[in-house]
Amino acid sequence: MSKEQSLRTWIESFNKGEFDSKDLQTQIKAGWYDWFCKDESLANKTKRMGNIVKQFKDGGKLNLDNMYVWFKNNCPLAGPLYDDFRIADIETGDTLFTITINRFREEKRYTIYGKRNDFDTPLFSAESIKELVNWFNEGWQNNV
Repeated sequence: MSKEQSLRTWIESFNKGEFDSKDLQTQIKAGWYDWFCKDESLANKTKRMGNIVKQFKDGGKLNLDNMYVWFKNNCPLAGPLYDDFRIADIETGDTLFTITINRFREEKRYTIYGKRNDFDTPLFSAESIKELVNWFNEGWQNNV
């Protein structure tokens, strides 16, 4: 049995405010794995990315019961820090999607990479949260 919370459980916990506290243990429970920013910044980042995650629905590209979310704050060799969140398989722990936010090398604000093409090139990019969420909540098309 995995210690990771399913997306469904995570969303319920987020909506109840269980990740609002700025203390480090709460943020680790929320899914933070690695960060270079101040510990005190994590709660605001959880809130910002959680407001995206909570909009994900079953029936599209995600299974809310068999996947979980985790978070990173990245420090590239060149360029500013940026955040991402990842969707992984609960059984295997394999990362299925990485969603970067405001990564300076990307053309758009949100960029999704995925296991489907070995994270080689973006599966989708968007300027708005609405576009990002819609992409996840729609089923796979033959050309993606």
